[in-house]
Amino acid sequence: MYDLGIVGNCNASALVSREGEVLWMCLPRPDSEPLFGKLLDENGGSFAITPVQTLASAQQEYVENTCVLTTRITDVKGNSFEITDFFPRFDQYNRTYRPLQFFRIVRPLAGTPRIRVRCAPVLGWNKTRAEHSRGNSHIRYLGFADQLRLTTSAPLTYLVDEQEILLSETLYFAFTWGVPIEDDIRTVGQSFLARTVDWWRLWVRNCSIPSQFQKEVIRSALTLKLHCYEETGAILASVSSSLPEIPGEVRNWDYRFCWIRDAYFTVSALHRLGHFDELMGVLKFLLALLRAHDQGDLAPVYTVDGALPLPELQHDNWKGHGGSQPVRSGNQAAEHIQNDVYGELLLALCPIFFDDRFSDLRTPLLERDLRTLAHKCHQTLGQPDAGLWELRSGWKVHNFTTLMSWAGLERYERIVRLGLAKGDALEAAQMRDKAAALLEASARSGILTNAKEEDVTDSSLCLLSTLRYPNANLVEGTLRAIESELRLNDKDGNPTAFFFRYRYKDDFGNPVYPFLVCSFWYIEALSRSGENEKASQLLVEIGKAANHLGLFSEHFDQAKGMQTGNFPQCYSHVGLIHCAFAVSEPWENVL
Repeated sequence: MYDLGIVGNCNASALVSREGEVLWMCLPRPDSEPLFGKLLDENGGSFAITPVQTLASAQQEYVENTCVLTTRITDVKGNSFEITDFFPRFDQYNRTYRPLQFFRIVRPLAGTPRIRVRCAPVLGWNKTRAEHSRGNSHIRYLGFADQLRLTTSAPLTYLVDEQEILLSETLYFAFTWGVPIEDDIRTVGQSFLARTVDWWRLWVRNCSIPSQFQKEVIRSALTLKLHCYEETGAILASVSSSLPEIPGEVRNWDYRFCWIRDAYFTVSALHRLGHFDELMGVLKFLLALLRAHDQGDLAPVYTVDGALPLPELQHDNWKGHGGSQPVRSGNQAAEHIQNDVYGELLLALCPIFFDDRFSDLRTPLLERDLRTLAHKCHQTLGQPDAGLWELRSGWKVHNFTTLMSWAGLERYERIVRLGLAKGDALEAAQMRDKAAALLEASARSGILTNAKEEDVTDSSLCLLSTLRYPNANLVEGTLRAIESELRLNDKDGNPTAFFFRYRYKDDFGNPVYPFLVCSFWYIEALSRSGENEKASQLLVEIGKAANHLGLFSEHFDQAKGMQTGNFPQCYSHVGLIHCAFAVSEPWENVL
């Protein structure tokens, strides 16, 4: 398992180990070069607060219903202390305050703990440790584009020389980019912590949650929220880069970007949660991308400011997580054609037209956007692309792409037919029917495979059920084929809750580990097909793939209990939210 927790404030984030060491942080943006990158290289920089005596145990948990993380450290002599980590987030002057400030509050709990503090940021991908200068109550790190400081109530002499400190009172640390903290660090730290806890708890109270799997949904909702880059509305696939899908191999990707493919699923999750500010932030980001391209042509992935994450670079001076190279930044998938994006963007816009709480947003410009996307779905039908799994060679007409185009066109036809937007209803129906005809023509013996010319199953086609494709026999046959061919069996041959994306050789060989969102797609499809009890049992089993804090990665090796791929994976948490709502009893049957 990744023994890591995530903290953040929707402007910046960090990954903290179970032992309280910050192993990953990028500033001033989540896709900036790392300041702390020990996650990918022993010499990549970190912020560690460790006991002088040998570590005996470490316990980690979130302050309930918040993104504030506490780590309790006990040494072999029974001395213990607690680290509280957070990025401030609270309302101030009629706006949300979310500075580039990371706080660490270290409190003695028992005995006479002695600690050592080592704050060692690096100068990005060149991995050079930053030089520093000493101020009155801070250390300034040199060589960065803006002021980088560690302000503290601890004695600077001990910090600069990394000497041991007797922890006889609570110590405060604030690692800041840009405007430093000038006020008393103790007062600021206490105030910011209390206000941040209150803010997150209020946000959770404003969540709509299902009657079952409540704690899991709350943690997933908070994790999804942390992946929202609030300044632009973009939602990151992950805050990490280059964590390997298969340890020791080359499937190591930078996921610190916004995939349009994820947009529909994310918007749908936010709609279920009732968090419309975040939902509208995503849609504004996506519509800005669409309107910036006159012909409606979209790349599959963008940076948080709407640029392309190119070029994809390899950093050979980094050893990689567990020695898995290469370490990458940027993502070449931005050069791909993935025609599913048009259907998914149509689906993402649906709440504005079907939910009257958004009726004031139905404008002529938005209607034009709908028509643009509908025609792009129609124009790209039957055209080969890289598909959602982003094959770098051997493009083909993927049935997943056609399915997403059909789903978008089906919703568009209903929007027009119901008079919710202006358009040609007959034309809309014809476009929808053409997409359906392509899907039907691709079926083999009542099963939809990856592509018409291939006899291989693909877990993404579990979404036939979720998207309410009307051919019940095709939906059922495809689901059973996926269940038979892509489900992982345990060592005794018993079926598990875990599914592969596909089982064929791609650009980098054969997949080795199940892909977690496929399990969630399957579970939701089961629930929608009436097998709710079975779906609920599988959702309990899939919980084993979460780490000690309830966080999911991209892949999971059940045999070893090992998470792989980037972490936390927003897609996995969105999948859990969808499933929990699908399998849960209505509240009126519970209260």
